[in-house]
Order: sequence, then C-alpha cells, then structure tokens
Amino acid sequence: MKLNLLTTLVVLACGLATNTLAAQKPFPAHWGEPPAIQTQDYGDLPGGYGKGSSTLAHWITANVEKDKQPGKSGASEVKPLFETNFEKAELGKTPEGFLVLDGEFTVKAEDGNKFLELPGAPLDTFGVLFGPTEKENLSVSARIKGTAKGRRSPVFAVGLGGVGGYKLQVSPAKKTLELLKNDEPKASVPFEWQSGAWTMLRLQVRKAKDGEWKIEGKAWAQTGKEPAAWLIVFDEKDAPIAGRPSIWGNPFSGTAIQFDDLAVSAVK
Repeated sequence: MKLNLLTTLVVLACGLATNTLAAQKPFPAHWGEPPAIQTQDYGDLPGGYGKGSSTLAHWITANVEKDKQPGKSGASEVKPLFETNFEKAELGKTPEGFLVLDGEFTVKAEDGNKFLELPGAPLDTFGVLFGPTEKENLSVSARIKGTAKGRRSPVFAVGLGGVGGYKLQVSPAKKTLELLKNDEPKASVPFEWQSGAWTMLRLQVRKAKDGEWKIEGKAWAQTGKEPAAWLIVFDEKDAPIAGRPSIWGNPFSGTAIQFDDLAVSAVK
C-alpha cells in the first residue's frame, strides 16, 4: 500500500513538473490541448518547450510534422517572412543575419530553451535589427522576459521600420504600453506587466488606403489569452519609411532581458 501511494505521488509530481516547465513556452493554439495522461519518464522536449514526458514529446513532434503539410493542420498556410526560436543558434554568439546596433546580445539557454539575451549592464537602450526591409503591410511579434529589482524595472519593445521607425514598448514604471515613432510617444494605454514572466508583443504597420496607414499593437502575458482587439491603434498620415524589424531593451533594473520566438509576417 505504501509503495502504491509513493508511486502515485511520484507520477503526480512528474505531471506537475511537466506542466510547469512546458508552460514556459506556449504551444500553438491550433495544436489543441496537450495529452492529459503522460508517461513517468522525464527529459528535454523538442522545439525548446522545456522538459516533460516522452508522451508530450511525441505529441509535439507529431504536430510539428503536421504543420509542414499545408492544408492538413489548423495553422495558417501563409509562411512567415522570418522566424526563429534560436534552437539552432550557437550558444554565446549573436545569430547570423542579426544586426546589433549596440549591446552584448548573445544566445543563452535555460530549462532546455534557447533565447537571445541582453545582459543587465550597462544601463542604456540597446537594439537588434533582423528580417526583411519593408515599409508597410508587415507584422512583427516576439516574447520577452525581464525582471524587476526593487523599484526598478526593465523597458523593452519590438519595432518596425528600422531605427527611426515605430516601437511598441512596455514601460513597467509607467504601467503603460506605448507606441513611439522615432522615440517620440504617439499613443499609450494602461498595461500591467508581470516581473519574471514572458510577455508577448505584436506590432503591425498596414496601409489602410491611399495616404493613410494603421499602426496597431498589442501585448499580453504569455500565461493569459491574446487580446482579440488591438490595444493601440494609431492613424498615420505620413508614409512609413522602409526598414528592418527590431527588438529593444533597456535593463534599468540591472537584470538581463531575454527575447525569443521572433516572427515577421506580411499582413493585408
């Protein structure tokens, strides 16, 4: 009886650990719910999803293979113009094709997941350019994690249109999500940031009609649900300037900022 009870507790503990670690990186929504009953073994999961059972690993692999077959999965058949989760990137280096404007951005790993990290010092604004050069009808997304220290918090953003383009910025000290153009504030909404948790950001620039563009952005906690509507919508009359997408960070708290799952897609 004691042995059976111990076995049950071990299984439950493994299941809780699997769910906790796997939740560090979200599964695509069209995959549905992961398997509820999992084996007792425990190891690295494919695709940078942390650690878990072989049952979960097989489920991930099967879904990845389905996504490679257009029309046979729930995924969009529109292939991103650029995407990376850094799983194939070399540790301790900046991936090829990334243009570092300033800062020591390097690939790091934690709990079986790779990401691009900006160290906690020095305190300044640093950025990286990546992906295609476009001026409109483009979307960029990323998930970013930072940690507060005392009353100090990091500031981070995704951008479109190069250095002088648009930025969707999380400013925890202000408790706001801001839209900036060439670092000039254009719009903002209240936003509650969670220290030490991954935050999802999505920004897009699209042409609404001749002489008018829509700049739209949203952010949400990875553990929450993506907002159905854009949180920030800005009407632009001046034509956007062509430039590459970007990520930005200022480690005001003196702690590292991590970036993962960068993607750039065309929008209509």
